[in-house]
Amino acid sequence: MSAPGTPTLGIGMVGYSFMGQAHSQAWRTAPRFFDLPLAPRMRVVAGRDRDSVRAAAERLGWDESVTSWQELIARDDVDLVDVCTPGDTHAEIAIAALQAGKHVLCEKPLANSVAEAEAMVAAAERAAARGVHAAVGFTYRRVPAIQLARRLVEQGRIGEVRHVRAQYLQDWLSDPSTPLSWRLDKEKAGSGALGDIGAHVVDLAQFVTGERLTGVAGMLETFVRERPVPASFSGLSGEAGEGTGPVTVDDAAVFFGRLAGGGLATFEATRFAWGRKNAIRLEVNGTRGSLAFDFEDMNLLHFFDAADDAEVAGFRRIVVTEPEHPYGGHWWPAGHGLGYEHAFTHQVVDLVEDLAAGKQPTPSFADGLAVQRVLDAVERSSAAGHAWIDLPA
Repeated sequence: MSAPGTPTLGIGMVGYSFMGQAHSQAWRTAPRFFDLPLAPRMRVVAGRDRDSVRAAAERLGWDESVTSWQELIARDDVDLVDVCTPGDTHAEIAIAALQAGKHVLCEKPLANSVAEAEAMVAAAERAAARGVHAAVGFTYRRVPAIQLARRLVEQGRIGEVRHVRAQYLQDWLSDPSTPLSWRLDKEKAGSGALGDIGAHVVDLAQFVTGERLTGVAGMLETFVRERPVPASFSGLSGEAGEGTGPVTVDDAAVFFGRLAGGGLATFEATRFAWGRKNAIRLEVNGTRGSLAFDFEDMNLLHFFDAADDAEVAGFRRIVVTEPEHPYGGHWWPAGHGLGYEHAFTHQVVDLVEDLAAGKQPTPSFADGLAVQRVLDAVERSSAAGHAWIDLPA
């Protein structure tokens, strides 16, 4: 718990569905397991439907609810605005919050276009000059095994990066009778598997290696172009209603690129991989060793050290739950695993600590823009017959 007298950080959240639920749990939990320099207070949540948002506030632990994000931003007791809405609203809400002097945490991808992301970065830079900061929610960075992977690369344990293989595999759209959702509408989502889940592995590849992509070429595909109109929808599942509607985003993305250090990177993002529920797979091969991770076994990191004697050489299986590991010692006894929700708590911890120190939180809106440029380049490459697209330095 935060110590008595700790300054408060009033939180206002826009959106209360899947991501809103995950963020709510994180805001509730972080001060109960970590000693934070600011005490988060869950002041208000905003949503369009009065009855639904009121019920969500009671269920998720928010003090109040409103039906207008503009009203939320205008409140004096809100210091940080947490944006958990579809991508088509990110830019408007985040820019308005920053202009009002509120810190911002915005879900990924940062926006639905490079132009929107650039406007958000410009707003964040102006706000930073006034001590107001913004971060984008690439939450998988906060998985302890990913943090350890980053640490090992920084320490030079795998040498210079030669290859990155990154996949994000899900199966929730494999059945063509699964109904439409906002994630299948380009106007709301910006893109499909590419932006929804491919954005994560782009960010992880750049974060773990510490290198940006300098160019990409890729291919997008939509396998099911019509789906049932939903009678209801919650999270990633729904009940089909009457009639069908068009799918206007990609179902799968495959692309490759080059890293700033000269290494090669391959990426795959699909929601059509039967049996893969949330398989985020990352392998990095260097001149001195390799790292491998799979989120479906998220408490493990596999590390190969090329300096080991051939007689005993092999990938070592590291259970990343010891007090010496990132975020270790704040949760359960050593060896007791963590889950999906813990990364959101770690995100809150890092964000609050950075804000209290007056530091720019990471990943920043500029980091989000870098990912947005990759997504845009892949789309343009696919449309141009898989042409190579250079990215800005």
